[in-house]
Amino acid sequence: MTSPILLTGGTQRLGLAIAEMLLDKGETLIITYRTAKPAVDLLAKKGATMIQCDFQRQEDIESLIAQVRNQAPVLKCIIHNASDWDAEKDNLASPEILQKMMQVHVNAPYLINWALEGNLRQFNGFADIIHMTDYVQETGSAKHVAYAASKAALHNLTLSFAKKLAPDVKVNSIAPALVMFNEWDDDAYREKSQKKSLLEKVPGAIEAVKAVEYLLNSDYVTGQTLHLNGGRHLK
Repeated sequence: MTSPILLTGGTQRLGLAIAEMLLDKGETLIITYRTAKPAVDLLAKKGATMIQCDFQRQEDIESLIAQVRNQAPVLKCIIHNASDWDAEKDNLASPEILQKMMQVHVNAPYLINWALEGNLRQFNGFADIIHMTDYVQETGSAKHVAYAASKAALHNLTLSFAKKLAPDVKVNSIAPALVMFNEWDDDAYREKSQKKSLLEKVPGAIEAVKAVEYLLNSDYVTGQTLHLNGGRHLK
């Protein structure tokens, strides 16, 4: 059995696509999910170890760490994909939203990375940590102020943990802009959204999958961000 990869939030959208790619490649996966959904059973049948974990609950994070330590004395990679996307409402500040965004996107990865450092260092070769951040980490967002701030903080954790865990562990970020639509997005929205990038397309989850594959296969990339935005920053 290969050394496990821990993937948080791996049962929908980008996380699900990444999970299926890794399982198809024969990787051993530990996947967290917040709520039950069909993908949980699907991934379990493919061989993944599924752990229910709500990152808003400190006790869930501590339980996850204990389970991973027990199941994976040697850990190949941690992919932090679990995320929330709450927006402030009525142009009002929300301490609750800020606390939630920081808890999910900063506190949980911070504690998990620190607690599982020893497991990662036991891997024979470069181990990896991959933070799924966001295009808005550098641009900010008028509608998702707390969300954008928390993703910027997660990006900064990439820099700090890259320094802390070198040379045994590579630590990088993947920062997508809009790479996939929701099934309910109408044609007008889709057409408008595609015009936001130089390449004028929304490529789907495969771009995040390819980015993860690249980072796992690289032997000389750490402390970096792979920007998946189609040149949107130049528009």
